[in-house]
Amino acid sequence: MNATELNSPHERYDARLQRRSAAVLKSRLLAAETNSLETAVKALAADVSIERASAHIVKARRRFIYGAAKSFGYAALMANDMNASLTHVHLIDGTVTSVLDVLSDVRSTDVLVVFSLRRYRREVVEAAKRFKEAGGTLIVITDSADAPLASVADEMVLVQTGSASYTDSSVAVALVLHLLSTLTAASAKGAGRRLLERDRLSNELDLYIGE
Repeated sequence: MNATELNSPHERYDARLQRRSAAVLKSRLLAAETNSLETAVKALAADVSIERASAHIVKARRRFIYGAAKSFGYAALMANDMNASLTHVHLIDGTVTSVLDVLSDVRSTDVLVVFSLRRYRREVVEAAKRFKEAGGTLIVITDSADAPLASVADEMVLVQTGSASYTDSSVAVALVLHLLSTLTAASAKGAGRRLLERDRLSNELDLYIGE
């Protein structure tokens, strides 16, 4: 069975982790993560999808970010980074902002950034399709050109998630969201003023130790 056929964490655990010493596992993981990151860096350097996705985010009036399960962590990290330099950034968390809230009021100036990585969550795929059908701009961060949302995305960013573990790698995904957040901040009008004001307020409120 090859790596692409190991769909579930249990299958990957059986194939990769059982009866392996800690030293062997550590060596394999480090080698796999190094290769994954090198591959991702080369691919992203040659691919302008990041720049195009960033331009969509900057141009939008409202920015929604969505992911489920492990991908919710990626979405939350991106929303946190983008909130520092942009206004109207909303993490779809199912409480403060729900999928129903967003889909009931989609505007042509809205953008939805979706993290959709294997195993692809049905509710995320369906919500993203409905958002696109309602007239919003859909950006998909995914791990395969054949992923469920590939055919409907306005912009798709492919990321390398190969791993020697029972979980797919987060290293290259973190790089992608860091690039997107940074390029967006660099292009966003008023980002510098917003960051300066946040620093002023942080100091005034004495939020951080040692500053």
